[in-house]
Amino acid sequence: MRLEKKSPCKVNLILNILGKRADGFHELETVLHPVKVCDEMTFERAGAGLHLTCSHPELPTDAKNLVHRAATAFLATAKITDGVRIHLQKNLPLAGGIGGGSANAAVTFSALNELFGAPLPPETLQELAAALGSDIPFFLQDKPALATGRGENVQALENFFALRDKAFFLVHPGFGISTPWSYQNLARFPEALNGNPGRAQKLVSRLQTGELKAARAEFFNSLEAPAFEKFPVLQLYQEFLLENGALVALMSGSGSTTFAIAENLAAAEQLAEKFKSQFGENGWTAVVEIL
Repeated sequence: MRLEKKSPCKVNLILNILGKRADGFHELETVLHPVKVCDEMTFERAGAGLHLTCSHPELPTDAKNLVHRAATAFLATAKITDGVRIHLQKNLPLAGGIGGGSANAAVTFSALNELFGAPLPPETLQELAAALGSDIPFFLQDKPALATGRGENVQALENFFALRDKAFFLVHPGFGISTPWSYQNLARFPEALNGNPGRAQKLVSRLQTGELKAARAEFFNSLEAPAFEKFPVLQLYQEFLLENGALVALMSGSGSTTFAIAENLAAAEQLAEKFKSQFGENGWTAVVEIL
């Protein structure tokens, strides 16, 4: 039996850091939105042991890879000794703040559960996902979500009224930003480190009931503070996008991907062309409708 799965990404419509916790993690509130730009993964039962291959030469295929770690955790918990072969076709950029690796891990959990006849209940998959990484539980479902804690507490939401018929334009500049680096350097920006709670729920309420322009002021990312200082081109991206028709422009997660929201798919495609004319085509870009 062979399974072929799409592994999507996400953007953070808000990422509000509320301070550092005693356990070393950061308390946060965030609104995550799925983006149907995907890696591709295949899973099959074969031979003995776990075999992971990947199209991207820079990605390890051992226990340093989240897919490998997710598969190992699943097989051990389900007490499965059969061999598994996994291939990851990496289409998404690395270290982009769009959750590509987290989604790969989540898809691994759900796909292996399907491949082996659902030996683990959804609650166990959630526990495994939360133990492995903060963003992974989000990708076990396909709706927008409000996430709290360190990001592992996920409340699925219905699609936002204010984003209906809109489209995303995403751009990755060709370099990544380390998530640990972002959080370590956030300490130099006290206002960004210690945000006001409740901002994420306010954004959700406005997106659920109103027009996008009423919600625009609520889009926010605490981690832009250190990122913009070190990589000022990311701020230039946002300024250009907003000056050329974007309704919203924001860095996703810890970066370095910037996303814009456009009025519709045609407007997003036009925005992409303007952006490439200004900044060239060296980076990775994607245009996709908001579902």
